[in-house]
Amino acid sequence: MKKRVRSRGYYPYMTTPEEIAALEKDPARVHQIFLDEVLKVVQQWMELADKKLAESGLCVYCSPGNDDMDEVDDIIRASKRVKLMEGVVTQLDAHHEMITSGWSNRTPWNTHREEDEPQLAARYQKMIAQLKNPRNAIFNIHVPPYKSQLDEAPELDENLRPVLAGNSMKPVGSTALRKAIEETQPLLGLHGHIHEGRGATRIGKTLCINPGSMYEQGALLGAIIKLGKNKVDDYVLTTG
Repeated sequence: MKKRVRSRGYYPYMTTPEEIAALEKDPARVHQIFLDEVLKVVQQWMELADKKLAESGLCVYCSPGNDDMDEVDDIIRASKRVKLMEGVVTQLDAHHEMITSGWSNRTPWNTHREEDEPQLAARYQKMIAQLKNPRNAIFNIHVPPYKSQLDEAPELDENLRPVLAGNSMKPVGSTALRKAIEETQPLLGLHGHIHEGRGATRIGKTLCINPGSMYEQGALLGAIIKLGKNKVDDYVLTTG
């Protein structure tokens, strides 16, 4: 049962009726239990990556997303094969640099890593200013650009319920990122955040990709991308 719950992206916690009664009166304890369970899973992921990639010479570049608590950062930093790249310019090879951020624009849920568009713009510009060749760079930014078709999410009413049973969609991406892409025209944008936004599109010369998410159904969505010197040679959206 615990394995089935975990495979859907949730955090199972075994308890008793007596503890449930006590927890109903202690929100701080509930928060601490949830935090402990989350960090336990993140630690397991890091250990798995370190084990599987130990002899490969490969590493994983990542940045926690808007839902992720600050405490996960130290666990990632301790990994041998997973690199925390938030706010960093990464030289991927002789031709390609990458900027990375997991922060998003404001959401209805007031998650851990979200901020207003002017702050996002400053965050992006600080990294872009460090790029040696912005036109050949990758923007690894969790939130998609506004009105990119990769940021279409169900419209919500004042009670955070989907309008028209989820059939009314609206763009919810970042206007600051849209402007940064339009002005910089990097080679590639890699995005997530909007689970329903699976697909690829172009903003000017920039190819933007969102693999989407179906973790609640136990499916892992991704994208495999082959980079050329000054172009994206090929890409494919994957499901596993």
